[in-house]
Amino acid sequence: MDLGRAALLGSIPLAAAGGWLTLPQVFLVATLAAILTTFFDVADNAYLPTIVPRRDLVRANGALAATHSAVEFVAFGVAGFLVDLLTAPLAILIDAGSFIVSAVTLGTIRKPEPPPPPAADREPVMREIAEGLRLVTHDPVLRGLVGGSMGLAAMWGIFGATWLLFATEELGLEPAIIGVIAALGGFGSLLGALLAARASARYGLGRVVIASMLFAALGNALIPLAPAGLPLVAVALLIGQQLIGDTAVTAFDVTEVSVRQARVGNRQLGRVNATVRVAVVLAQLVATLLGGLVAEVVGLRAAAVLAPLGALLGAAALWFSPVRGLRVIEPRSDEGTPAEGPAGEPG
Repeated sequence: MDLGRAALLGSIPLAAAGGWLTLPQVFLVATLAAILTTFFDVADNAYLPTIVPRRDLVRANGALAATHSAVEFVAFGVAGFLVDLLTAPLAILIDAGSFIVSAVTLGTIRKPEPPPPPAADREPVMREIAEGLRLVTHDPVLRGLVGGSMGLAAMWGIFGATWLLFATEELGLEPAIIGVIAALGGFGSLLGALLAARASARYGLGRVVIASMLFAALGNALIPLAPAGLPLVAVALLIGQQLIGDTAVTAFDVTEVSVRQARVGNRQLGRVNATVRVAVVLAQLVATLLGGLVAEVVGLRAAAVLAPLGALLGAAALWFSPVRGLRVIEPRSDEGTPAEGPAGEPG
């Protein structure tokens, strides 16, 4: 998946240099890269429990998220300057190179992976999809987590459809300033990754995911408050959103994926991850279309007001589920039944 994404992104500067870069090509590259990213994320989340004990999943996911956030902090910080200095196609070329580095790094892992079943013993794809749906819908904890993730995805869908346009057209900010603001979001993500394990150990997993959702809503509520005529105040509010919102979202992501990995056996985890991924992407897609439509009809600022509602709906889904009572991750065997729920009943 890394090598495929590198090739796709590398086609953009190549086409730009030849003078035949078109918007349909950009759309196609974005679509195919998103498909490869889905495969990468599903495999990545399913692979981690095979090399890390389940009791250490929160710390392991926190370490991975912290690494990602540190790179995000640097990347977003220089992205705007690279676009101004080298032009956008060359900046994307650097991005393509980063996927090659990722592929080489992943190739250094020497931990033996359990072999997949023989081709003759594998179930049909539709049956595997059905099993992933069954595992998610029959586990009240997983259902609650999916509801929370879908609410968060809806918030990000509206955010993605409006934030950059709001910052450039409504507030008139330059790319370099936007890059610095986004970089501070990477710092917020780093903070969330570092706090996730400690907060979960002190307050319990359920409280952390619900509180994270509420803080994510609070952070995104700052965006529509940014005034167009006061650039310093506007930048301060956008920075506040990045620091509060990204810290909270990363803490939620680390905790949510750790609970999911701990409750599902290794053989079923890829199917569950794919089910969750599809639900999240569908929620984000609908919210993105809704956010774009609202922005077109009533304006970018009004559309930005809708974004926090997604996180609030996600918090409600978590509150009215057994997730609220989760305290710690219960270690389990690879293929056993899910760990017991907060009331001692099977999940």
